This record gives sequence, structure tokens and C-alpha cells, in this order.
Amino acid sequence: MRKTIPELTRPRDRRKRVLGLMGAGLIGLSALSLHPALAQRADAPAIETPLGRAPMTFADIVDRVKPSVVSIHVAAGSPRGLPRGGNRGPGFPDLPDDHPFNEFFRNLPKEFRNQPPQPRQSLAQGSGFVISPDGYVVTNNHVVDGATRIQVSFDEHNKYEAELVGADPRTDIALLKIKSDKTFPYVRFAQKPARVGDWVLAVGNPFGLGGTVTAGIVSALGRDIGSGPYDFIQIDAAVNRGNSGGPTFNLDGEVVGVNTAIYSPSGGNVGIAFAVPAKTASEVIEQLRTNKTVSRGWLGVKIENVDEDKASSLGMKEAKGALINEITPNGPAVDSGLKAGDVIVAVNGVKIENSRDLARKIAEIRPGTTVRIDVIRYGKAETFNVKLGTFPTTQEIARAPDPEKPASATVDLLGLSLAQPGPTRTGGPREGVQIADVDGSSDAAAKGIRAGDVILDVQGQKVSTPAEVEAAVKSVQASGRPAVLLRIKTGDAIRFVAVQLKKG
Repeated sequence: MRKTIPELTRPRDRRKRVLGLMGAGLIGLSALSLHPALAQRADAPAIETPLGRAPMTFADIVDRVKPSVVSIHVAAGSPRGLPRGGNRGPGFPDLPDDHPFNEFFRNLPKEFRNQPPQPRQSLAQGSGFVISPDGYVVTNNHVVDGATRIQVSFDEHNKYEAELVGADPRTDIALLKIKSDKTFPYVRFAQKPARVGDWVLAVGNPFGLGGTVTAGIVSALGRDIGSGPYDFIQIDAAVNRGNSGGPTFNLDGEVVGVNTAIYSPSGGNVGIAFAVPAKTASEVIEQLRTNKTVSRGWLGVKIENVDEDKASSLGMKEAKGALINEITPNGPAVDSGLKAGDVIVAVNGVKIENSRDLARKIAEIRPGTTVRIDVIRYGKAETFNVKLGTFPTTQEIARAPDPEKPASATVDLLGLSLAQPGPTRTGGPREGVQIADVDGSSDAAAKGIRAGDVILDVQGQKVSTPAEVEAAVKSVQASGRPAVLLRIKTGDAIRFVAVQLKKG
């Protein structure tokens, strides 16, 4: 029997699996001019509980909010053209005139020839909701990504053409505008954050059925689902394909989240769904509405978390902060004084817990702002000022050197055999010291270091020969520290690894 592996899936009708949603916080904004608060009626059917009144039915809430929820119909793609040889007749392959099969295909009866390709468009459905009377609609970016035509329909099946105002792949939020002068029912985002245990209602268009309501509770907050630094709300209301972009409401009829992903072994609901929190969504939407894009601060460093071994090797008392493993070429931090091996522990005096926390805080700051960065540099506190850039739309890709395997030298304290890399193809020197072999019983092997990796730095000191590595490691041992921090390059990836020194 084939084993099914659970995975994150975008709940929409287009069969699209998502490995990573989106990859930093957002800029502050003024409140949207949306619908007045939708407070629950005092005379609504309810029961008294030790913790307050609880609704006996969600019908009144649904009656108020459902008219603002829309189904989104997307057409994507374009007709396929004929092959390059199509001008020779339908189904005729693109062969040179002197090809031996050219005459064969030319003389085939028409009924045996391949038919010309037909126009092909992919159709998809999702959900969304109206946030203003003039017809601004919120949905997921992955619902409308690549769309050539977008239509929205209300519960009464009235369809309207819509245009894409802007989209933010990092949060998976998109903003549409209905092409109509009519006034539409709308809802607003909740100002108070949701709490675990709150009742919620999900309204959307699962499997193209439209106008479907499901109920549940907020199961968890601050979920990391592998989509960068953003946190998500987890709910257990039934969410399926086609619910993407739909709203999750609280009992006041306010939107607490935008449904964006489900955890499922089969693509169907298993009671675990994720929504973009209202605060994050509303901040992104305000920028999209104003600028059609989202601007985020950019420090220009690659970072990773600090574990206990790394903290001890750096002379830190606790494993907190964000460890810089690379300064991005031509980025804002290049001339700032920051270096690989620095641990960022605060931004403008606000403490940094981990790499995701740093990414959020930096992106919340407007590009062009100068920020104060506090770091720990191998046990010493340092402060630098950096003028933030604008987060780029594309990332530079580092090129790994071609592996060479000259004679090796052994550093017993690490359990590594090292090789002096030969010259590059252009004759220039190679970067760092290559690892030729790893002792399988060593801490280096347990930490994932493998033959072919390249050591760039040892305890913040650049190395280019096995002898330099050995000298740096012995210096760390003499200082009494139990571990040494190596900056390792594996293919395109650069990371820090704190390796315990062998005893005895």
C-alpha cells in the first residue's frame, strides 16, 4: 500500500501543492475605512455559562456576514500555438526539408495526421470577501496568481469582472477590485487578536459549492508553517479546496483571519487549517491599496538561529538572537561593519529572540531608515548603525566552487580530514578549506558536516589552508571553550556549525 505523507496544501480547486508559502514584518498603517462594528444582538438566542453567554446558534452571525463573501473564478494560461513547422499543415512536425522522414509525413492522409493543438486554459476557484462598499475584495495570492481573467460571484450567483490591484506572495494576500459602480455588502477586520479557544466561522467556496459555512475554534496561535517569518492562526473549522482566500469570522462578525493553507494527507479536511491573522492581512492590504505593492525593510544579511552549542562557542550565556552567516553582496550591511559570526541581539533597543523575530522586526521598518543593531561578536558587545534598503524581489544565487581532492591533512580535535583546494578553472585561488573526510563518530558528523563541504571561517577567522584551520582550533582549545564555531559552505548554502572538541 502506498504511504500518503501529510503536507501543506492550498485549499483551492486548482491542484497546486505548496512547499513553502511565502520567507519579515510589515509597515504600520492607519485603520481601514471599513464597516462599523458588527456586535452580536443582545436578544440573540444564547445560554448562560460560568464564563459568560454562549450562542445557541450561529445563524444571526451568518446572516450578517455571508452576503460579503464571494466565490472567485479564475482563468489562467493562453492558447497553445502550433509548432514551428505548423505553417506546413496541421500536425506536420518541424523537420528540415532534407530530413529522411520529411516526405513520409508530407504524404500522410489527413485523417492520420496529428490534430493541431487546441487552446487550453486552466480554470480555478477560490474564495474571498469584500472589505469596502466600492468593491475591494481580499483573497489569496495563490488563487489569482497567473490569472488572465478574474470573476467574483456572490451567494445569489451574480458574477462581476474583477481586476488585480496588487498581491504579496510573502503573505499570500491579494487585493482585487470589482469592476462595478454598485455598492456591496462588506465586513471589517477584527481589531482585537484572536485567542485560543475562541469560536470561529469559516465561510467560503469549498469544491466550488459556494456559500458554505463551517464552525470551530481557534486551535493555536503563532504557528510556523514554513513560510518565512510569518505566524499563522490554526483553526479546526472544516476548510477544503476552494476555501483559499475566504474569511474566518469571530462571534462579532469580524474577520480574524484569511484562510490560506490546510494540513492534510489527502487534500481534504482533517481539522487543521491555517489563516493569515487579521493584523498582518490588514497591514498588507493597506499598502496594496495605496501603492499596489508592499515595501519592507532589508538588512542584507543571511541569518540562522543560535543553539546552545553555538552560544557556548561564542561566549554567550543564552541561546538567543540571530547569527549572521553571510553578508549579502551589494546589500545595505556591506559597509556597516557587521560581519559573519556576529549575533544580532537587539534592533533599536528591542531584543531579538531568533532569526524569524529579526526578519519580522526589520521588515516592519520603512526602507531608508537607519537602525541601531546590537551584536555579540565572539563574546564582546558591539553596536552598528545600518541604513535599511528595500527588500528585493529576487535573491542573488551564490556559486559553489568545483570540488577538488588534493592530499588531505587531519585535524583530530574535530574528526575532520582537510584538503587544500586547487585553483579554479580561471586559475584563481579557491575559497576556504575543503573537507575531504569526516569521522563518523565525531560531533561534526552528528551535526551534518560531510565530505565536500568547505570551511570558510573558524571562530570568525577566515581560513585558506588546513594548517590555518588546525591552528585556529588549537587556539580555541587553549582558551578552554568546549566547542569551536565553523562557518561551513555546502553547495550554495552557508551556515554556522558549533562542533564539540574531542576530549583527551
